[in-house]
Amino acid sequence: MSIMAAIQMVSGHSVAGNLAEAADLLNQAANRGARLAVLPENFALMGRRETDKLAVQETEGTGQIQDFLAEQAHRHRLWLVGGTVALRCNDGDRVRAACLLFDDQGRQVARYDKVHLFDVQMIGSRERYAESATIEPGDRYVVADTPFGRLGLAVCYDLRFPEQFRAMADQGMEIMALPAAFTATTGAAHWEILLRARAIENQCYVIAAGQGGQHTNGRETFGDSLLIDPWGLIIDRLMWGPGIVLANLDRTFLEDIRQQFPALEHRVRGEECAHSSRL
Repeated sequence: MSIMAAIQMVSGHSVAGNLAEAADLLNQAANRGARLAVLPENFALMGRRETDKLAVQETEGTGQIQDFLAEQAHRHRLWLVGGTVALRCNDGDRVRAACLLFDDQGRQVARYDKVHLFDVQMIGSRERYAESATIEPGDRYVVADTPFGRLGLAVCYDLRFPEQFRAMADQGMEIMALPAAFTATTGAAHWEILLRARAIENQCYVIAAGQGGQHTNGRETFGDSLLIDPWGLIIDRLMWGPGIVLANLDRTFLEDIRQQFPALEHRVRGEECAHSSRL
């Protein structure tokens, strides 16, 4: 049995200040026994403008933010999901929103680039988002081996696309890490129900680490960082403000759920039904 942690932040426009706060929260989590920790989306920068991320972009494998993640993972001997980091891509006007996984020696062992981009007009308001203007989408899903089980990586808006999590379940996902910065409006309506649904559907642990508060750019994020078990029950949560949530990650419980209630084995895939309808 190992302890997992979701780190909740209210990041601002100072990279140095955000990294200092992340370091303090990771230290708290490690001191309380965490062996796997997840930072939120945009943990190092919530800029005044969406284009601010271009000024702090890094090349994969080098840079202040990646060095910070590697050092923290090594110092605390924990596996660390580094929220999202703005990494260079071929499009000079955009970056990849890369979710990086570091092992407890500080080595980067996996990278997932956010696939689904938040280009929406909020219902009933003038609030509008266009992530594709500054972010280039990824093109593959990622599940990585860890000492705690197969870990799937996803980011924020990905949560609304259950086919992504089914694809990761097909790759053996047992734990889902979801760094996020959900808006206050969408979070209040959909955050918990979608997270619990993904946990139930895929019989996996969920570590959802959110931004939660009023940011210096005027944006309000929902927070409510959650740890959810494979039966869909909430183990721990933090509604608002910076802090940590902790819980045991029990592989035996996960295996018992999947053995005694083998819903994943009972799946009838769409292509099978489509084929039978043509007979």
